[in-house]
Amino acid sequence: MSRAMQCQGCLPWGWARLPRSLAGTRGTRSVSVCAAAVPGGAGRRFLRRILGTSSISLPRGCVRYQGGSQENSAQPSSPRHGQSQLRSVAFSGAIKKHQKSLSAWFSHQPNEERQFGPSFSLDAVHVDPVIRESSLEEILKPSPDLTIQNQLQQPSRKVISLQSLFDVDACGRQVKNVVLYGTVGTGKSTLIKKMVVDWCHGRLPRFQLVIPFSCEDLSHSHAHVSLRRLVTKKYQHLRDVVPVLEASNLSVLFILNGLERLNLDFRLAGTELCCDPNEPVPPSAIVVNLLRKYLLPEASIIVTTRPSAVRRIPGKYVGRYAEICGFSDTNLQKLYFQMRLSQPGCSGEESQERHSAEQENLVEMLSRNLERHNQITAACFLPSYCWLVCTTLHFLYFTRTVPPSQTLTGIYTSFLRLNFSGEVLDSTDPTQISMMKYVAKTVGKLAYEGVMSRKTCFSEEDLRQCFEVEMKTESELNLLEVFRSDVFRFFLSPCVQPGKEHTFVFTIPAMQAYLAALYVVLGEKKTLMQRVGKELSEVLGKVSEDVAVVVNIISKVLPLRFLPVLFNLLKIFPRYFSRVGGKDRDTIAHTMAEELFKEEDYYNDDVLDQINSSILGVEGPMRHPDEAPDDEVFELFPIFMGGILSRRNRAILEQLGCSIKNLAAFEIAKAMKKTVIRKGRRGLPPSELMDYLFFLHEFQNERFTAEAIPLRAVNLSSVKMTPLKCSVLASVMSTTCHEVEELNLTSCNLDSGSLRTLFPVLLRCKALHLQLNSLGSDACKEIRDLLLHDKCAVSSLRLANNPVGEQGARYLAEALAGNRSLTQLSLLHTSLGDPGAEAIAQHLAQNQHLQELNLGYNSLTDTAALRVVEVAKRHETLDKVHLYFNDISEDGKRALDSLRMDRDGVRALVFLTAGTDVSDYWSHILNVVQRNLPFWDRERVRQHLALLLQDLESSRSQTANPWRKAKFLRVESEVKKMLGKLQDGSL
Repeated sequence: MSRAMQCQGCLPWGWARLPRSLAGTRGTRSVSVCAAAVPGGAGRRFLRRILGTSSISLPRGCVRYQGGSQENSAQPSSPRHGQSQLRSVAFSGAIKKHQKSLSAWFSHQPNEERQFGPSFSLDAVHVDPVIRESSLEEILKPSPDLTIQNQLQQPSRKVISLQSLFDVDACGRQVKNVVLYGTVGTGKSTLIKKMVVDWCHGRLPRFQLVIPFSCEDLSHSHAHVSLRRLVTKKYQHLRDVVPVLEASNLSVLFILNGLERLNLDFRLAGTELCCDPNEPVPPSAIVVNLLRKYLLPEASIIVTTRPSAVRRIPGKYVGRYAEICGFSDTNLQKLYFQMRLSQPGCSGEESQERHSAEQENLVEMLSRNLERHNQITAACFLPSYCWLVCTTLHFLYFTRTVPPSQTLTGIYTSFLRLNFSGEVLDSTDPTQISMMKYVAKTVGKLAYEGVMSRKTCFSEEDLRQCFEVEMKTESELNLLEVFRSDVFRFFLSPCVQPGKEHTFVFTIPAMQAYLAALYVVLGEKKTLMQRVGKELSEVLGKVSEDVAVVVNIISKVLPLRFLPVLFNLLKIFPRYFSRVGGKDRDTIAHTMAEELFKEEDYYNDDVLDQINSSILGVEGPMRHPDEAPDDEVFELFPIFMGGILSRRNRAILEQLGCSIKNLAAFEIAKAMKKTVIRKGRRGLPPSELMDYLFFLHEFQNERFTAEAIPLRAVNLSSVKMTPLKCSVLASVMSTTCHEVEELNLTSCNLDSGSLRTLFPVLLRCKALHLQLNSLGSDACKEIRDLLLHDKCAVSSLRLANNPVGEQGARYLAEALAGNRSLTQLSLLHTSLGDPGAEAIAQHLAQNQHLQELNLGYNSLTDTAALRVVEVAKRHETLDKVHLYFNDISEDGKRALDSLRMDRDGVRALVFLTAGTDVSDYWSHILNVVQRNLPFWDRERVRQHLALLLQDLESSRSQTANPWRKAKFLRVESEVKKMLGKLQDGSL
């Protein structure tokens, strides 16, 4: 007995507890015998001798025979408790290690998720999709019309939770096998990851052991393997648990993710029966016998698959069908956006309070757009598209710097990789065409034709033309059926516009532009002659080389010297076709240039603002149904074409089965230099120029960008320069080190952060326009650092109509003292006041290069104005000081006039008059007023104009020169005209 107990401590399995009634004792006691101590037949004979019985049968694992009477029923060590204690000792350590390993693996997020901050995790942002109980009959019957109502509302089907999938069915039978199916993008894989992580953290107590398998991995394994070996090979921590799975009472769950990757044959002739976990069989046979319940009949199994593969499992082996319906409830969509966009660290580290408010604003705007039941509601039916929306918003709003890999095209390419990586459309089809390749050829064609015809809504006839016209074989029709059931709703959804309920649109508008671009760049846009010629050239190219070698050898022996000439002629055809094929590259480059510089798109919003509006909507009254819609805009199409050609995106598309060769990309870039660069150097409107810069950023070709960027004048006035756009501008301009003649960033919503991002670009600008940007003292501190930099090339700086203030003036004064490049500085209407002007005057003497200083409309009094002019008078290069529209009295005017008369080269522009004559700069002053009137206080401007008019009339009365009187009258008429328009509100 002591020997048996000693073995029990060493070997946790292999025990047989056998009863024996001992003579002279009351009741029955348990006798524990270690079957492992004496293996084989000797062990059996040993047991027979002890038990006095002629036959004994020992199972493979642990067999327990418990004898007992009423007297022993109260013993502390009950049989069930003994089993539990045995499992606890033997299995708990292994299972804990297994849980730790699974948690680390399934909690790991792809690179695309790391942009959301370090605090992002699956537990923090997961929202369970809607799961509805289904049946095989519902799966096989024809689907109803695909409308938004059918997508978002399915009240006739029972909603079931993930934890209830294995509850008893309607007939009271225990469910063991569950098939969980859903179309691409509904969240099957994410749901399984969350399920495994929940079990690892103790939130799925129904199962004591969870063993997940990827059917994709199983499909690549063709060697025979046992279930025991299959599990222990993948999960080494379970090597002590697997041998007793069948004999133990552990509740085990097998997860088979992506069953569509496996070709299963449930016929006995195709897959033999197997009930031994140690018997090597093909991996598909293991799956079949697990589902048949020949292997581990007590184990629970959950299978995820696409709808087209559900019928591969006979219905008799399935206890419950459940469909993942995505976020069919808009409240789930809102919850997902709230959790995803409100993650700490999502918006970066600096100014956390400000960015938290921006996050809340984004969520609010997105919620309002969802409540309008716009097209985005239909798109966010799929959790995958909710992810894309959040990723795009993060890219638009929280990108402070743009790493080389961070592009909009990269986001869409990565999005497709997350959903289609390694996916074959139909694993039973011999062509094994990748799902993304099929999409590019079919949906891409539809998208391209829509772009060319400026159309976003497609009828059933349009779909038939793109998908069914070229269907010739049974295999092609089968592929189309799989695509319809599994993938169609991922890319196309019913239109929500009134009157267009039976038409389809791309689920995300930008996806149409992306797929159209992919269709063109892949070279799928070919005529029949081009396709036949390409195939023929490839065949002749391969055959002619081999035959030519053989013929050359034979011709040396036999007089057949004319044959090599014939085969050399055959070689000419592939070469000729390669030259003709090169024209395809020219066509792609030409298409890109034509679409990028369409004149009808010149005055649209830039593409980044268009994407923002498509997601968050446009605030304001909704369009009337009878109102004519705006023309469709596809400015993203050429930008995506350039982005797809970048090296990183080509590498990802290669994984998806869409190969773009390096030579093809090189030839397209070479052809683009003839068209894109030439057109890009023409004068473009600001929004169109921003699109061009964004195209260059997406293209990710530094050599091409260095030749393509315009260096004479970059005019982005009135473009809302978000942090992303500033990063794009800085990234593109960093490809060259040449100076920029002029950079116009007037009214671009810049702040100190924007100036910090653009710092390398601003250093190289000669003329810098920063008017109307609400730049305060913090921004002036950045400008000070810019002007004091050794490599600063800024010669003209305009800061008009910015709230610079006194503190900002002090920073600028420090910059003036040490700067050596600045010749013109405009501080018109910057709220300097007398202290700010005094600070500038104090440091002005240390400057040696300034030629013109504008301090107009700054509420300067006589003292400050005189102080500035006195310093300017002694300045070596300062020639002109603007002081109009300040609070200068008549006495101050006379004092300034006397300084002007006694000046050494300085001209002070104060009034429209200069003594008894009209100022030479009267038209300049009035033009400044007219240009800035929308941003100035109209009442104050009216008062100043009245003062100027009085001054003109007074000066005219003091002169007797008729020529001068005529000049005064002309200027007076211009002032009166401006006053009249100002009072009428027409100016």
